[in-house]
Amino acid sequence: MKNVIITGTSSGLGFELVNKFIAENYNIISLSRSTCSIKSSLVEHCNFDITNPKSISELKKLIQSKYKTIDILINNAGMLINKPFVELSKKEFISVYDVNFFGVIELIQGILPFFKSKSQIINISSIGGINGTNKFKGLSAYSSSKGALNILTEVLAEEFKETGPVINSLCLGSVQTKMLEQAFPGYKAQVQPREMANFIYDFSQSGGKVFNGKIIPISLLDT
Repeated sequence: MKNVIITGTSSGLGFELVNKFIAENYNIISLSRSTCSIKSSLVEHCNFDITNPKSISELKKLIQSKYKTIDILINNAGMLINKPFVELSKKEFISVYDVNFFGVIELIQGILPFFKSKSQIINISSIGGINGTNKFKGLSAYSSSKGALNILTEVLAEEFKETGPVINSLCLGSVQTKMLEQAFPGYKAQVQPREMANFIYDFSQSGGKVFNGKIIPISLLDT
């Protein structure tokens, strides 16, 4: 059986990704600050803070003792603050970057020895993190952090191209998640989390064979 790590699994897209990978008979390491309510013998859930080195250290011990190798890492955990740029404090900027960028760096560095040459990392990014796309007021911290994540993806693909893993960014448009609802009350996205989870699963099965270091927009809206 193959092993997948998914971050941000307590609700929304991450929750649906866990369900999808259960249906496909994967061993799943589920990571989130809040408990994931899915109960399955295939799921090992860890209360996990991507900004806390202790959480990453405990994850490494778990992989070493139980799973040995990782086939797929899906960096889905994210933080969004919708606030005018002039009102954003340095502390708020840092809090967004800690989850969306620096935490991803530390997680990849921590578990890199457990990847195989054909393993893959899928970074869940945002259409707002791509140069030249439409941008939205209030998302200066969020969109810029995703832009940084996209550049990191390109650089790591170059660094890992001889050894693996393959790494790509899927830059999503709006998906009807709790994070979206909190940031934009009343807004209704055209895509539901389960639909996007199915797409990401399909990409995890074939995308790594043809893409590496790619920043891929996944959106119904014009960019």
